[in-house]
Order: sequence, then C-alpha cells, then structure tokens
Amino acid sequence: MERMRKILANGKIKALLDRILLCMAGFAVLFTVCMVFEPEGAALYVGISALFMGVLIMAACYGYFKEQDEILEHAADQIREYISGSKDARIECQEEGELYRLFHEVNSLAAILNAHIEKEGREKEFLRNTISDISHQLKTPLAALNIYNGILQGEAEDLPTVREFAGLSEQELERIETLIQNLLKISKFDAGTIMMEKKRKNVSEMMERVRKRFDFRAVQEGKKIVLAGDESSDFDCDCSWLSEAIANIVKNALDHTEEGEFVRIEWKTSVSLLQIAVEDNGSGIHPEDLYFIFKRFYRSRYSKDTQGIGLGLPLAKSIIEAHGGSISVDSELGIGTTFYIYFPYNCT
Repeated sequence: MERMRKILANGKIKALLDRILLCMAGFAVLFTVCMVFEPEGAALYVGISALFMGVLIMAACYGYFKEQDEILEHAADQIREYISGSKDARIECQEEGELYRLFHEVNSLAAILNAHIEKEGREKEFLRNTISDISHQLKTPLAALNIYNGILQGEAEDLPTVREFAGLSEQELERIETLIQNLLKISKFDAGTIMMEKKRKNVSEMMERVRKRFDFRAVQEGKKIVLAGDESSDFDCDCSWLSEAIANIVKNALDHTEEGEFVRIEWKTSVSLLQIAVEDNGSGIHPEDLYFIFKRFYRSRYSKDTQGIGLGLPLAKSIIEAHGGSISVDSELGIGTTFYIYFPYNCT
C-alpha cells in the first residue's frame, strides 16, 4: 500500500490510471447493457467498443510516455549544461512523485558540488595570496643578502676561505630566489589567474632562445645542446611561458648529464600534432621514480642532484597542459632520458 501511495503521488500517473479506468468503465457499462437487453448485433457493438477502448488506452499511454520522454530529455539537457560549466542549470521538480524526488536529489547534488567548488576556489585564492605575500616579504631581505654577499666577495680577495664560503652563499641565495619564483608561478596556475597570450611563433626561434639561455653553463660543464627540427614550423602559444617550460626540462637534463654528454631538442609537426622531444644521454631516471617526477617537491633517493628543489618539472607540466598539451617521459638507467611533449597543431 505504501508503494502504491508513492506511485499515485505522481499526478501524471494518477491521471493516466483515471483515463484507463474511465475507458474500462465505459466498456463495462456498454457490455452490461448488451448482456441485459441483448440488442441485435450486440456482439458487433461489444467488439467495436473493445477496439475503441483499446485505442483510447493506447492514446492515453502514448501521451503519457511522450510527456515523460520530454521531461527526461529536458533533465538530460540540464545535466549536460551543468557538466559544460553552467552552474545555474537545474531540473524542474515542482510536482510530486518518485521521478521528481530523483530530480530534487540531482539538484541538491549540483548545489553541493557548487559549494565545494566555491570553497576550493576560496582555498586556492587564499593559498595563492599567502604564497604571494610570503614571497614578496622574502624578496627584500633576499635582495639585501645578495648585496651583502657581493660586498663580502669584493672584500675577500685575499681571504680564500671567506671567498669560498661567499660563493657557496651566492649559490644558496640563487636557489632560494628560484624557489620563490617557482612557488609564485605554480600558485598562480593553481588559482587559475594566469591568462595565456597566444600568438603565432616560430618553433625554431623559441628553441634557439632556450639554447642560448643555457649556452654558458653548457660550455662551462663541457656539454652540448643540439637543436633539430623544421625551421619553418610555427605554433600558436604564449612564447614566454612555453620557453619557460622547455627551459625547465632542459635544466633538468643538464643537471643529470656529465661532461662530454649532450642534450638534444628536436621538434616535428604533422597535420594535427606538434611533438617536441628533449633527449639526453645522462644517468637516466630510476623506474621507481618515473611515476613521481611531476609531483611537487619530489626528491628521488637515487638522484645525485643535491641542488634540485622539485618544482621545475611540475611547473613545466602545468604550462604545457595550459596550452592544451601533454607530457610523458621515457628513461633507462645509464642510457638517458627523453621527455615527449605533444600539442594539438594547426599547420594553417
């Protein structure tokens, strides 16, 4: 009985049942009259009435199911709109019944998801502002320390020990400055406040800019940076940010190569894809670490790099994904590592 009560709570189902009962009652009256008075052709009348009743019931059922299909289609449209980003999309559920209870629960779920999204947005904004404030507060004392360290180096020409430690201090100050800058950039990506200013750029010129950035270091360390690719390839991108991403990958490659080894940047295009590969013949990545190399602050227990912070590759991944691209890595211990970057490409 309780189940029946819930079903009949839906006004449309109740109206459909009323129409069917009305048709059946009309047929029952006609059948009774024919049985009592036995008019001539009673069987024909009963047959025609039964057919007419069946048509009416079929028409009532068709109308009901057609209306239900329209309601479900409208509900599906609203769900698709919500998935597409319309936070105000809702399913109408003003009537009673199990179906409208389901719609009400879907609307409640959408409201809960919106609340979680807003809360997450506020938390990201708070994190971004906090990191930004801390970073800006650190810049002034960091600049002062750089000045003091420079003075120490100038005054310590005849003091080898002081000069040596002043040089080490300079390296550590540079690491802190790099950390601050990367934290600022990643926090902006997290908060969604970075807008990519995409323009048509020559890929070869971008890669040449990256190479020049590391030329001095490569010469000092006895390493080679090689470029290979079609010099006429163009690509819609934010040149500054994409160069930053490639530079972080190249820096990682230089950190894990020795004197006499190389870093190769190669790019090629197809009708719908631009591939950039950054390859080195260095120490390679341990299989245990491959899954984690894009995690922030991740440091491998097998890595010989004691200077890394663990933000360069995660930042590169964020920049590449912001361009609609993807990045993967293939590495073998003692053989080398290759980072593969893919972007949707339009040659026109």
